[in-house]
Amino acid sequence: MSGAVQADQETTDIREAHRFDVKRLEAFCREAVEGFGGDLEVRQFEGGQSNPTFLLTTTGTGGGKRYVMRKKPPGQLLASAHQVDREYRVMKALEATDVPVPHMYALCEDESVIGTSFYVMDYLDGRVFRESVMPEASEAERRAVYANLAENLAKLHAVDYEKVGLGDFGKPGNYFDRQIGRWIKQYRGAQTADVPAMEKLIDYLPKHIPDEPSVTIAHGDYRLGNTMFHASEPRMIAVLDWELCTIGHPFADVAYTCMYDLLGVAGSAEPIDRTRTPGVPTEEEFVAEYCRHAGRDGIPNWNFYLAFSMFRLASISQGVYKRGLDGNASSERAKTLGDACRNLAEHAWQIIQRPD
Repeated sequence: MSGAVQADQETTDIREAHRFDVKRLEAFCREAVEGFGGDLEVRQFEGGQSNPTFLLTTTGTGGGKRYVMRKKPPGQLLASAHQVDREYRVMKALEATDVPVPHMYALCEDESVIGTSFYVMDYLDGRVFRESVMPEASEAERRAVYANLAENLAKLHAVDYEKVGLGDFGKPGNYFDRQIGRWIKQYRGAQTADVPAMEKLIDYLPKHIPDEPSVTIAHGDYRLGNTMFHASEPRMIAVLDWELCTIGHPFADVAYTCMYDLLGVAGSAEPIDRTRTPGVPTEEEFVAEYCRHAGRDGIPNWNFYLAFSMFRLASISQGVYKRGLDGNASSERAKTLGDACRNLAEHAWQIIQRPD
């Protein structure tokens, strides 16, 4: 399967911290989900650090269909985080475009059903590449998958967000100013130690925002592991995990993808060895492929966008780590992120200082 995993191979029993009344969920689905029938069985996906995600399977008479549910995590939550209603809304709006998204069935904001807000969407049978280097893929497949990743990001940024009903989904303009302020606040709310590089970035970034006025839908977490590809073709069938989506700046998405998938800094500080995994593009190659589809000549001030993406992920990692310490993160892996914030911040500061 070319280094990818099938989604239902990564499920577990519902973890203790996320248990809910399955019968109440089943009753809701019978009323709100078109075509829902049969008895409901629920398992939890191992992935989904922020919003716990579940595989819903109907069994018995009238059953045999699978769905996916995403819900808010339990416990005290940071402001502006875990907004599953926004995830649902943006994917619902994009169903009418050429951006690949799952079909949305229902959103429930009544917390009396399972304890938090949640939504139900279609289950898609495809591959998720959990490792950016796609270790078992061929060189040709790696090139094709990353080319498709860049193409679909350009498609997203080409969507007229007002035309699809997302005109009030975010504030157009001043994206980086607002985002930097938000992630400083989120970081302060989850801070557990002094990280000198984060303090340097907190001082530097607001003072060096490029004057680039583009406004598009910004996914916010666009990377290979948050997409699903066809079971046998290098063709994307869904962009997933829209929790951080807003009306923003396209270069933030491009930089985030490069930072996360191509620089080897998101999971560790080890650079990617392309002699072992040929076909994985460099950041320059990915940017060029994106610009080709987006009709752009290039991306000036590239170091700022990369450093911003690392700063933002550092803040997100610190939040996940803090939830792990508090016992309400959606995965046991959250507790292993203690050094991620520091590593990302230090790498971001190095990026700031390299020639642009």
